[in-house]
Amino acid sequence: MAPLIVIEGIDGSGKGTQAQQLTERLTATGRRVRLLSFPRYRDTLFGHAIGDFLNGRFGQLNEVHPFLASVLYAADRFESKSMLNDALQQSDIVVCDRYVPSNLAHQGAKLDGAERDELLRTIERIEFDVFALPPPSLVVLLDVPVEIAQRNIAAKKPRNYTDKAADLQEADAEYLQRVRDVYLQIAARDPLWRRVDSARAGQQRSIAEISDDIFNQVLSTMR
Repeated sequence: MAPLIVIEGIDGSGKGTQAQQLTERLTATGRRVRLLSFPRYRDTLFGHAIGDFLNGRFGQLNEVHPFLASVLYAADRFESKSMLNDALQQSDIVVCDRYVPSNLAHQGAKLDGAERDELLRTIERIEFDVFALPPPSLVVLLDVPVEIAQRNIAAKKPRNYTDKAADLQEADAEYLQRVRDVYLQIAARDPLWRRVDSARAGQQRSIAEISDDIFNQVLSTMR
């Protein structure tokens, strides 16, 4: 099975751009590389439901229990399991723009303390034990302050799951900060995670600079 390299971070951190950059740079080394992205809003039943959730169809963020929300995201990956396993079997490397860690950070951000810890364990059990999804080989966390992330969100092109400038999660600065906190909490304790700064001294770093850091981190783990 190929290594599964996951690019993570809060909304507006540059995950999609950097996942594409990494895929192109690894392909240029002669490797067969497959790029995947979750959620699959238009390709799965649960991906479509996630789009509805982010557009407020099921209520505001605090009106949907995070356990129930987590099942939507996990089920989207479960629907995609055969595609993911095929990619891992037929490629040298698979790069994923968001994966299980996104579920942990976003749903964990809605709880605190022991309740959060219990939910994180439950999500991992659902994704890796019940649904038997492959674990990541490396998680690269793009860390960016919320105020810069929201400026990046405002500059995004239209997305295929919403006609709004920002979905429920993107529009809530306090929520994004809590998501960032959970990401950093997990990264500090998990040896498979690597943190890369998307900003320095209050300024967004260039795409090329961030790409260099990610590429070097990935190569160092593959030697």
